[in-house]
Amino acid sequence: MKIEVFVTGIISTNCYLVINEETKEAVLIDPAGMTKKMIAYIKEEGITLKAILLTHAHFDHIMGIDKTIEEFGEMPVYVEETDLPLLNNAKLNESTVYTNGYSYQGGTVIHDGDVLSIAGIDFKVIHTPGHTAGGVSYYIESENVLFSGDTLFRGSVGRFDFATSSKEALISSIKEKLLVLPDDTRVLPGHSHPTTIAYEKAHNPFV
Repeated sequence: MKIEVFVTGIISTNCYLVINEETKEAVLIDPAGMTKKMIAYIKEEGITLKAILLTHAHFDHIMGIDKTIEEFGEMPVYVEETDLPLLNNAKLNESTVYTNGYSYQGGTVIHDGDVLSIAGIDFKVIHTPGHTAGGVSYYIESENVLFSGDTLFRGSVGRFDFATSSKEALISSIKEKLLVLPDDTRVLPGHSHPTTIAYEKAHNPFV
């Protein structure tokens, strides 16, 4: 498995391309934008995109969905059920604050504990509410990798001042669902730099 990260969108979101190197199939996590560089890479490498996975439905993680589908064809867009209204509504996903508004009228609903077997890779869905009510993290146990979205950052945590946010839920999600993972788990967040569970246990002032 190979992971490529592209920093895209107006708030520098980490968009992850998770690739099965044997089959050249891949999933895209949190497409804030679909840049010329991303399009060129996917086409030049002969990659087939099989799905879009959303850690949550704030605008800065979803605004590249339509361009991705336009370039690479229809594919499921996975979102936790509680965040589906955000995906479908520009006001709720905060895009009207920064842009003219964006929404995606679709979404395949997922829930805590689901395992998405896509491109020969198993993504375990861990519901981590707090930043949004429907925030999730995706855990690939075989690779010891966690995509934490805007739940857990290196030395910090996601904002909890949005309409469906909750500081208590966020801290509980991190402590009870993420910090119980193996210490050497690589954490790939929605913004900024990667970290590990061990580092966050030792250094994150919020938890």
